[in-house]
Amino acid sequence: MAAKNVLALLICTLPAVWIASLPVQAADTRPEPIRVKYINPEQFSDAGNGWRGSGRIRSDYLDQLRQYLVRRAASLLADGQQLTIDITDVDLAGDFEPWRPHLHNVRIVKEAWPPRIDLRFRLTGADGTVLREGERKLRNPAFMMTGAGMRDDPLRYEQALLDGWLDREFRRPGRR
Repeated sequence: MAAKNVLALLICTLPAVWIASLPVQAADTRPEPIRVKYINPEQFSDAGNGWRGSGRIRSDYLDQLRQYLVRRAASLLADGQQLTIDITDVDLAGDFEPWRPHLHNVRIVKEAWPPRIDLRFRLTGADGTVLREGERKLRNPAFMMTGAGMRDDPLRYEQALLDGWLDREFRRPGRR
């Protein structure tokens, strides 16, 4: 009976001893390589009537744009670089035509209403030196002719606008 108790004790404690013996890794305290912040989004060009629906819809769109920007920019930065982007205005492509029956909550996309995004950015190297910074007003009046993104993506024109800026601003020579 004592042998069974010793065996049970070993079976129960060996995994705990093994886990405790694993090397402890310090928490990663490095800041995120890419930070995107919206500055006063409630005052964006599309914050009021332009973002039909609930504030939740606006928040979802802004979250989607943030995630897209972080994912896209990550592929363009060198190891150790950090990019901070403050978005100060967003005006989605298209607008609403409330005089149209049954379409007053549908965004109509026409060349007259191109997407616009205003931002400030700062790129720093691994040693903290500022490599590039500035303010940009992103515009593409020919946005409908560029064949932007997936047809079903409601933010395809804004994503194409961000792609163009990222490529112009951060594309490293020799990289595609």
